[in-house]
Amino acid sequence: MSDLHIRCAALSDIGPVLSFWRDAAEGTSISDGHDGVVRLVTRDPGALLLAEQDGELVGTVIAGFDGWRCHLYRLAVHPERRRRGIGSALLAAAEERFVRLGGRRGDAMVLTRNERAAHAWRAAGYAPEEQWRRWVKPLAG
Repeated sequence: MSDLHIRCAALSDIGPVLSFWRDAAEGTSISDGHDGVVRLVTRDPGALLLAEQDGELVGTVIAGFDGWRCHLYRLAVHPERRRRGIGSALLAAAEERFVRLGGRRGDAMVLTRNERAAHAWRAAGYAPEEQWRRWVKPLAG
């Protein structure tokens, strides 16, 4: 996979990233609009990592670090490019970022119904913590 290139997203990447997520990441959520991703890239320019191959966007991961915890979101690989090490390369880049920033443990948000993702996360060394449940409240904006 010598032609795989991982880089940080720029503001000009937001449109293509949102399109990519609609196709490769089981759609988008309330946080995944244009303005939200602009805020992410502006606030933390190193958080959104892109994998490119042959000039094409083939994978993403958000490696967010709030100074205390390391959070992984939107690990997605183009459906036609899966099982070729792209997701593993993105996770390695995210984990390297966390270590550089002083992070000690990464956590990932994974849809419970996404069995394919569960297998991928387990293969990467992550395990669910069944004692936790995520509580969510949409904020008026």
